[in-house]
Amino acid sequence: MKALVYGGAFNPPTRAHIELAEFAMNETGADKVIFVPSKMRYIEEDQKKDFAFSDSERLEMLRKIAETREWMEVCDYELVSQDQPRTYVTMCHLRSLGYECRLLFGSDKLPELQSGWRYVDELCREFGICCMERNDDICNKIIENDPYLKTLKPYITIIRTPTDFRHVSSTKVRLLYPILRQNLTEISELIPDELNGLREFLLKEENK
Repeated sequence: MKALVYGGAFNPPTRAHIELAEFAMNETGADKVIFVPSKMRYIEEDQKKDFAFSDSERLEMLRKIAETREWMEVCDYELVSQDQPRTYVTMCHLRSLGYECRLLFGSDKLPELQSGWRYVDELCREFGICCMERNDDICNKIIENDPYLKTLKPYITIIRTPTDFRHVSSTKVRLLYPILRQNLTEISELIPDELNGLREFLLKEENK
Protein backbone atom coordinates (compact mmCIF):
# COMPACT_ATOMS: atom_id res chain seq x y z
CA MET A 1 0.00 0.00 0.00
CA LYS A 2 1.35 3.41 -0.99
CA ALA A 3 1.45 5.88 1.89
CA LEU A 4 2.66 9.40 2.52
CA VAL A 5 4.19 9.71 6.00
CA TYR A 6 3.37 13.07 7.55
CA GLY A 7 5.30 13.75 10.74
CA GLY A 8 5.08 16.81 12.95
CA ALA A 9 3.93 18.37 16.17
CA PHE A 10 0.24 18.74 15.18
CA ASN A 11 0.02 21.11 18.11
CA PRO A 12 -2.92 21.20 17.52
CA PRO A 13 -3.91 19.66 14.16
CA THR A 14 -5.42 22.29 11.86
CA ARG A 15 -7.66 22.22 8.82
CA ALA A 16 -4.56 23.00 6.79
CA HIS A 17 -2.81 19.83 8.01
CA ILE A 18 -5.78 17.69 7.00
CA GLU A 19 -6.78 19.37 3.75
CA LEU A 20 -3.21 19.63 2.44
CA ALA A 21 -2.46 16.02 3.35
CA GLU A 22 -5.49 14.81 1.41
CA PHE A 23 -4.57 17.06 -1.51
CA ALA A 24 -1.00 15.70 -1.52
CA MET A 25 -2.31 12.12 -1.43
CA ASN A 26 -4.51 12.73 -4.45
CA GLU A 27 -1.75 14.52 -6.34
CA THR A 28 0.77 11.72 -5.81
CA GLY A 29 -1.53 8.73 -6.24
CA ALA A 30 -0.94 7.47 -2.69
CA ASP A 31 -3.55 5.30 -0.97
CA LYS A 32 -3.37 7.01 2.41
CA VAL A 33 -1.54 9.47 4.64
CA ILE A 34 -0.05 8.31 7.93
CA PHE A 35 0.13 11.08 10.55
CA VAL A 36 3.01 10.60 13.00
CA PRO A 37 2.97 13.03 15.94
CA SER A 38 6.29 13.71 17.68
CA LYS A 39 6.91 13.70 21.42
CA MET A 40 5.86 16.68 23.56
CA ARG A 41 9.35 16.70 25.10
CA TYR A 42 10.92 17.07 21.67
CA ILE A 43 8.51 19.88 20.72
CA GLU A 44 9.24 21.88 23.87
CA GLU A 45 12.94 21.19 24.36
CA ASP A 46 14.30 20.75 20.83
CA GLN A 47 11.91 22.80 18.74
CA LYS A 48 11.49 25.42 21.50
CA LYS A 49 7.74 25.73 20.99
CA ASP A 50 5.89 28.02 23.39
CA PHE A 51 3.40 25.33 24.41
CA ALA A 52 2.67 21.71 23.57
CA PHE A 53 -0.43 19.65 24.16
CA SER A 54 0.42 16.36 25.81
CA ASP A 55 1.23 13.30 23.74
CA SER A 56 -2.12 11.70 24.61
CA GLU A 57 -4.08 14.86 23.77
CA ARG A 58 -2.53 15.30 20.33
CA LEU A 59 -2.88 11.59 19.59
CA GLU A 60 -6.56 11.64 20.57
CA MET A 61 -7.21 14.73 18.44
CA LEU A 62 -5.69 13.08 15.37
CA ARG A 63 -7.54 9.83 15.97
CA LYS A 64 -10.81 11.71 16.35
CA ILE A 65 -10.26 13.39 12.99
CA ALA A 66 -9.26 10.10 11.36
CA GLU A 67 -12.53 8.42 12.40
CA THR A 68 -14.34 10.11 9.52
CA ARG A 69 -11.54 9.80 6.94
CA GLU A 70 -10.72 6.36 5.57
CA TRP A 71 -7.60 7.69 3.87
CA MET A 72 -6.07 8.90 7.14
CA GLU A 73 -4.10 6.76 9.61
CA VAL A 74 -2.46 7.80 12.87
CA CYS A 75 0.74 6.14 14.09
CA ASP A 76 1.92 6.45 17.71
CA TYR A 77 5.35 4.93 17.03
CA GLU A 78 7.30 8.06 17.97
CA LEU A 79 5.16 8.75 21.04
CA VAL A 80 5.67 5.30 22.56
CA SER A 81 9.39 5.13 21.76
CA GLN A 82 11.73 5.79 24.67
CA ASP A 83 13.50 8.58 22.79
CA GLN A 84 12.34 10.68 19.86
CA PRO A 85 13.19 8.56 16.78
CA ARG A 86 14.79 10.10 13.73
CA THR A 87 12.47 10.34 10.75
CA TYR A 88 14.45 7.71 8.87
CA VAL A 89 13.94 5.22 11.70
CA THR A 90 10.20 5.88 11.69
CA MET A 91 10.06 5.40 7.92
CA CYS A 92 11.91 2.08 8.23
CA HIS A 93 9.44 0.96 10.89
CA LEU A 94 6.47 1.72 8.65
CA ARG A 95 8.15 -0.02 5.72
CA SER A 96 8.53 -3.10 7.90
CA LEU A 97 4.74 -3.08 8.33
CA GLY A 98 4.30 -3.36 4.58
CA TYR A 99 3.85 0.24 3.52
CA GLU A 100 5.49 1.70 0.43
CA CYS A 101 6.37 5.04 2.00
CA ARG A 102 7.27 8.52 0.92
CA LEU A 103 7.96 11.36 3.33
CA LEU A 104 5.59 14.33 3.25
CA PHE A 105 6.49 17.76 4.61
CA GLY A 106 6.13 21.48 3.97
CA SER A 107 8.59 23.64 2.05
CA ASP A 108 9.70 25.33 5.29
CA LYS A 109 11.63 22.11 6.02
CA LEU A 110 13.76 22.22 2.86
CA PRO A 111 16.41 24.64 4.24
CA GLU A 112 16.73 22.46 7.37
CA LEU A 113 17.66 19.24 5.57
CA GLN A 114 21.40 19.82 5.41
CA SER A 115 22.03 20.92 8.99
CA GLY A 116 19.00 19.83 11.02
CA TRP A 117 18.29 16.32 9.74
CA ARG A 118 20.15 13.02 9.81
CA TYR A 119 20.09 10.19 7.26
CA VAL A 120 18.89 12.55 4.53
CA ASP A 121 20.58 10.58 1.74
CA GLU A 122 18.98 7.36 2.99
CA LEU A 123 15.58 9.05 3.24
CA CYS A 124 15.86 10.29 -0.32
CA ARG A 125 17.22 7.13 -1.93
CA GLU A 126 15.06 4.62 -0.06
CA PHE A 127 11.82 6.55 0.29
CA GLY A 128 11.69 9.89 -1.52
CA ILE A 129 10.24 13.22 -0.40
CA CYS A 130 7.00 14.97 -1.31
CA CYS A 131 7.29 18.66 -0.52
CA MET A 132 4.21 20.88 -0.19
CA GLU A 133 4.73 24.54 -1.04
CA ARG A 134 3.84 26.69 1.99
CA ASN A 135 3.40 30.42 2.48
CA ASP A 136 4.86 32.13 -0.60
CA ASP A 137 7.62 29.56 -1.18
CA ILE A 138 8.58 28.50 -4.69
CA CYS A 139 10.27 25.14 -4.19
CA ASN A 140 12.04 25.03 -7.53
CA LYS A 141 13.71 28.33 -6.76
CA ILE A 142 14.69 27.22 -3.25
CA ILE A 143 16.24 24.02 -4.61
CA GLU A 144 18.02 25.67 -7.54
CA ASN A 145 19.60 28.29 -5.27
CA ASP A 146 20.97 25.71 -2.82
CA PRO A 147 23.84 23.48 -4.01
CA TYR A 148 23.03 20.77 -1.47
CA LEU A 149 19.33 20.67 -2.28
CA LYS A 150 20.15 20.50 -5.99
CA THR A 151 21.83 17.13 -5.38
CA LEU A 152 18.55 15.88 -3.85
CA LYS A 153 16.30 17.22 -6.61
CA PRO A 154 15.75 13.83 -8.32
CA TYR A 155 14.22 12.50 -5.10
CA ILE A 156 11.90 15.45 -4.36
CA THR A 157 8.36 15.70 -5.71
CA ILE A 158 7.01 19.24 -5.47
CA ILE A 159 3.33 19.66 -4.67
CA ARG A 160 1.87 23.04 -5.61
CA THR A 161 -0.73 23.42 -2.92
CA PRO A 162 -3.93 25.51 -2.93
CA THR A 163 -3.44 29.03 -1.60
CA ASP A 164 -6.29 28.81 0.94
CA PHE A 165 -4.25 26.87 3.52
CA ARG A 166 -0.70 27.99 2.78
CA HIS A 167 -0.58 30.48 5.63
CA VAL A 168 -2.50 28.55 8.33
CA SER A 169 -0.36 27.26 11.19
CA SER A 170 -0.78 25.65 14.58
CA THR A 171 0.98 28.70 16.05
CA LYS A 172 -1.85 30.94 14.87
CA VAL A 173 -4.36 28.67 16.58
CA ARG A 174 -2.43 28.77 19.85
CA LEU A 175 -2.17 32.56 19.71
CA LEU A 176 -5.96 32.72 19.83
CA TYR A 177 -6.15 31.02 23.25
CA PRO A 178 -6.41 34.23 25.30
CA ILE A 179 -9.49 35.31 23.30
CA LEU A 180 -11.00 31.89 22.56
CA ARG A 181 -14.33 32.54 24.19
CA GLN A 182 -14.77 35.77 22.25
CA ASN A 183 -13.47 34.32 18.99
CA LEU A 184 -14.86 30.80 18.63
CA THR A 185 -15.90 31.53 15.04
CA GLU A 186 -12.34 32.24 13.97
CA ILE A 187 -10.90 29.30 15.88
CA SER A 188 -13.52 27.03 14.28
CA GLU A 189 -12.35 28.12 10.84
CA LEU A 190 -8.83 26.92 11.61
CA ILE A 191 -9.43 23.53 13.18
CA PRO A 192 -11.20 20.46 11.75
CA ASP A 193 -14.91 20.10 12.51
CA GLU A 194 -14.22 16.99 14.61
CA LEU A 195 -12.35 19.13 17.15
CA ASN A 196 -15.13 21.66 17.61
CA GLY A 197 -16.72 19.19 20.00
CA LEU A 198 -13.43 18.80 21.86
CA ARG A 199 -12.92 22.43 22.84
CA GLU A 200 -11.77 21.29 26.27
CA PHE A 201 -8.43 20.66 24.57
CA LEU A 202 -8.26 24.28 23.49
CA LEU A 203 -9.63 25.73 26.69
CA LYS A 204 -7.50 23.69 29.08
CA GLU A 205 -4.42 25.90 28.89
CA GLU A 206 -6.47 29.06 29.26
CA ASN A 207 -8.14 27.76 32.41
CA LYS A 208 -4.94 26.75 34.22
